Order: sequence, then structure tokens, then C-alpha cells
Amino acid sequence: MVNIVLVEPEIPQNCGNIARTCAATRSRLHLVEPLGFDISEKAVKRAGLDYWPMVDLRVYPSLDGLFAEHPEAMDDLWLATTKAPRDYSRAAFRDGCWLFFGKETAGLPEAFRMAHYDRCIRIPMRPGARSLNLANSVAVLAYEALKQQGFPDLSGEGEMAGL
Repeated sequence: MVNIVLVEPEIPQNCGNIARTCAATRSRLHLVEPLGFDISEKAVKRAGLDYWPMVDLRVYPSLDGLFAEHPEAMDDLWLATTKAPRDYSRAAFRDGCWLFFGKETAGLPEAFRMAHYDRCIRIPMRPGARSLNLANSVAVLAYEALKQQGFPDLSGEGEMAGL
């Protein structure tokens, strides 16, 4: 399993797309407040997120709150940032790893990044490009982590396999 952590996400559509990726991959979604949107049952129904019941969702008041509840996250965390010194192909993602992503307008807090400098990774892109969309970044790294683990508990065949 992969743990996806969104630190202070701001855009509801990104969170919805990331939640869908988590539902499809059996990844756990952790949201660190404050959130820039409402995830109440009423708001989720209004948005038509029919996959929401498949999302293993946890919400925390702060990063400190997340680490207090999950000290094991410190053992295998990876921080996605455009400022990282190395790309994600150098990361060895293990079962139960924690992938951290920052808010859309500012990324992860600098103090957090510096405290885990050797665990910062980036997705390669052309010079001058600001960044990928947050939902796309989560999908790229989640699937890389799952690939390295052999896609556990995920279907390896589509319906055309028997043709």
C-alpha cells in the first residue's frame, strides 16, 4: 500500500482526482489541514464523487498531528517538490511508503523539506516549466511506487486479455 499525503491542499478538483487515483490503487489518502474546500458528506454527494466510499481517507489538523498518529511515516517518507536535487527514479519505494505533496500555490513548507533533504524527489520536466498539476504528480509517483512493488492487489489484466 502507498500512503498519499496532501499538505494543505487548496483546489477541490485536484483532491477529487487524487481521491479517485487512491480509490483505484488502494492507496490511503491523508489530508493535512487547513483544506481549501469542504469534504463533508453533503459536499461530496453534491460533487458527484461516486468513488468516495472506496477512498481510505484520514484527516489531520497539522503535520505534527499526522506524525503523532503515524510515527512510522518518518521511516519511509518521500517529499515531492520541484526544488529537489534528484528525480524520483532514484527512490526505492517500499510497501507502506509515504508520499508527501504540498499545496498548489506554495508546495511543501521549506522547513519540512530541509529537515528531510535526502528524501526530496522531483518529477523531471523541461526548464522553465513551473510544475505539473498536483493530481498528475500524485498519479506519476503513486504508480511508480506501485510498479516497484509489483502492483500488489491490483488487476494485471484487462477484459481483452482473454480474446
